[in-house]
Amino acid sequence: MAANLIRRINTPGFVTEPDTRIDWRAVVRNVLISRALDDLEESKLHPNRQVLYQFSARGHDVTQSLLGTALTGARDAVVAYYRCRPLVLSLGLSVADALAGTMMRAGSVTEGRDIGVMFNLPRRDGVCVLPSAGGVGSQYTPAIGWAQGLVYRAQVLGDTAAVGAIAVATGGEASTASNGFWSALNIATTQRLPMLFYIEDNGYGISVPSTVQTPGGDIATNLEGFTGLAVYRAQGEDCARALDAIQSAVAHVRSGEGPALLRLRVPRLSGHSGQDTQTYKSPDEIAAEQARDPLQALRHWLVPHTLTPAQWSALQTEATACVDAALTQVSERPDPRAADVTRAVFTPTDADGQPQWQQQGGLHPEGVVLPAGEPTPRPSGARINMVTAIRRTLEGELAANPRMLVYGEDVGRKGGVHAVTQGLQQRFGAQRVADTSLNEEGIIGRAIGLAAAGLLPVAEIQFRKYADPAAEQLHDIGTLRWRTANRFAAPVVVRMPGGYFKCGDPWHSQSNEVQFVHAIGWQVAMPSNAEDAVGLLRSALRSNEPTIFFEHRAMLDAAWARRPYPGDDYVIPFGHGKLIREGQRATVVTWGAMTERCQRAVESEGLDVDLIDLRTVSPWDRELVLCSVRKTGRCLIVHEDNLTAGFGAEITAVLAREAFYSLDAPIERLTMPDIPSPHSPVLLEAALPDVPQIADRIRQLIEA
Repeated sequence: MAANLIRRINTPGFVTEPDTRIDWRAVVRNVLISRALDDLEESKLHPNRQVLYQFSARGHDVTQSLLGTALTGARDAVVAYYRCRPLVLSLGLSVADALAGTMMRAGSVTEGRDIGVMFNLPRRDGVCVLPSAGGVGSQYTPAIGWAQGLVYRAQVLGDTAAVGAIAVATGGEASTASNGFWSALNIATTQRLPMLFYIEDNGYGISVPSTVQTPGGDIATNLEGFTGLAVYRAQGEDCARALDAIQSAVAHVRSGEGPALLRLRVPRLSGHSGQDTQTYKSPDEIAAEQARDPLQALRHWLVPHTLTPAQWSALQTEATACVDAALTQVSERPDPRAADVTRAVFTPTDADGQPQWQQQGGLHPEGVVLPAGEPTPRPSGARINMVTAIRRTLEGELAANPRMLVYGEDVGRKGGVHAVTQGLQQRFGAQRVADTSLNEEGIIGRAIGLAAAGLLPVAEIQFRKYADPAAEQLHDIGTLRWRTANRFAAPVVVRMPGGYFKCGDPWHSQSNEVQFVHAIGWQVAMPSNAEDAVGLLRSALRSNEPTIFFEHRAMLDAAWARRPYPGDDYVIPFGHGKLIREGQRATVVTWGAMTERCQRAVESEGLDVDLIDLRTVSPWDRELVLCSVRKTGRCLIVHEDNLTAGFGAEITAVLAREAFYSLDAPIERLTMPDIPSPHSPVLLEAALPDVPQIADRIRQLIEA
C-alpha cells in the first residue's frame, strides 16, 4: 500500500489544490505564531537569559501544523518531543502557557519543573498530549502503550470512542537509532497497533549527519520491507504532497490495518538549540536550507487563490500581536512557588489532608474508585506458598477490576517462569494477561501510555537485573507526577522477582532494591512471606502511586514463608513495618529473604531483641525503627544487597541523627560484600549473611 501511495502522489495528475475542508487561516496563524515565538526567544529572551533552553521549530512548523489538522479522534494522543511546540499549539496549548513554559513562570504545564519545551495536555476526550520526556527516543514506547490502551478500551471495555483513534509518536531522524524506536516498532508491527511514527528528518542529530544515524540516511527506505508497516514520505516544503502523505498515513492507521511510518524531509532553519552556532555546516548548506523554508512554500501555495495577500499580512500582524500580548501577560506572572518544589512526588493532599488526584493517568480521573481494603488479616485454610498467594491476589483483582491487565515475557501460556501467573490467561484471555516480546524498554515504557489511557498495567520483569534496559522508562514513570505538577501520573505495578535461589549469579540473583528506593516517585515493597505478599500486592494494585513489587525467588516456595490466605480484602499500608519479636537488648532491622534468617538466628539462640521486618523500603517505617532503637539502644541492620550505599546506610543515617543520644553502641550492618551474586552455592553462602553470622553479630552488639 505504501509503495502504491508513493507512486500515486508523484504522478503528473496529482491534485495540488489546497483541501477546502481545512481551516487554512488557523493553519497559517499557528505557523506564524510559532515563528513569532521563535523570533522572540532567539532575539531577546534567550540572550537576556529569560529563557535558558531554546529549541526553535523553524522548518518543522508547517508540517506539524498540517498534522494537527488530521488529529480529530476523540481518543487520539500524541507523545511529542522537544521540537513540537507548533503541533501542541495546534492542539490547543495557549500561546501564553507555551511562553510561560520556556520563561519558567507559574501556570505553565510543568510549573517550571521541566524544560519549557516539555509539553503535556491532559484530556480524556479530545486529543491528549502525553508528557514529553527529555530522553531521545523515550517517547515511542509510551505512545505504544496508548495505542495498546485504545485496543483494550475498544475490545475489552466496549469504548466505541476508541475505535479508529490513534497514537502518534513524533521524533527526529536521529531518534530512529534509539532503543525506544526499535522497541516500539517491533511491538507496533507484531501487535498491529494503531500507531503512527511521525519522523521529521532535518538531516542532523545536533551536528551528526543522518548518514551516521541510519544506513543511507533514510529510515523510510530501510523500513519499506518491514512486515506490517506502511511507509510514507514527502518533502516538507512540498505542502500538497506533505499534506497528502499525512492524511494518507493517518487514514491508514485509523482503518485498523496496522501502524505506519511517515518520514518528512524538513530543513532545520536554526541551530539544534539556542547554544548551537551550526559551525559544522557550510554557508552553502545553510543557504540551501533557507531556500527550502516550508513557510515560504506554504505562502506560495495558498496566496492568492485560498488567501489574499492582505489576509496573509493580517494573519502575520495578528500572530505578532498575539505573541506580544502573551509576553506581557507572562511577564506579569510570578515565578513558581519555591515552597512547592517538593510537592507532588507522590499524590499531594490539601489543607484538610484530602488527596488531590492527578488530572489524567490511572483510575481516579476515570471515576473508578477501588475499595480501601481491610488492614486486619482474616486467615483461613491451609498454609500456602508465596507463589500461590500472589497468583490468588492477581486473580481476585483481575476479576474485580476490568481495567487491570497483566503482561510480560512468558506470563501467558507458560504462566511465568516462576509459575506465578499460571492459569490466568486461560481464565481472563490474552488481552488481559498478555505475553510480550523480549523487550524490557517496551514492557515498562508502554505502562505510561496504558496508565494515561485510564488502565492499570501490571508489568512483570522476569528478573531484577533485566530491569536495567528499562531504567530510563522507570525513571520517567516515577518522576511523571512531579514534573507535570500533578497533571499526569502513572499508577502502575511492576512485579520483579530477584534475589538468590539455591544458587546465585550476576544476572538472575541481583537484589539492589536501593536503586528503586533512590528513584523518585516509586513505592517499593519487599514481602518476606505469603501473607505480607497478599496485603502488599493488593495495596499496590489499589494505590495511586507507581509500585515496585519485589518477589524474592528464595521465598516464593520456601516453607518458612508459607501462611494461610489472609482474605480477599486484606491490605497492608505502605510504610508499616512489622515487629515480629519483642526484646530489650537490641533492635534487628531487616526485610525480604533475610527476615527468615534473622528470625532463625534470634530464636535459635534465644536472643532478647526486637526483630523488625520493614516489608516496604519506600516508604519505610521510620517511627517503628526509631521507637525500638530508643528503647534498646543498639541496632543491627541485615540486608542482602551490597554494603556500600545499600539501604542500610540510609537507616543508619536517620538513626545517627534522630536517635543519637539513645545509642549505647555503634550501629552495625551485616550485608553481602561489594561483589555480584556468585553462582556456586558454596561461594553464595560465603557471601550471604547466614544464621550463625547473624546470631554472632547480635551477641557482639549486645555485649558491646
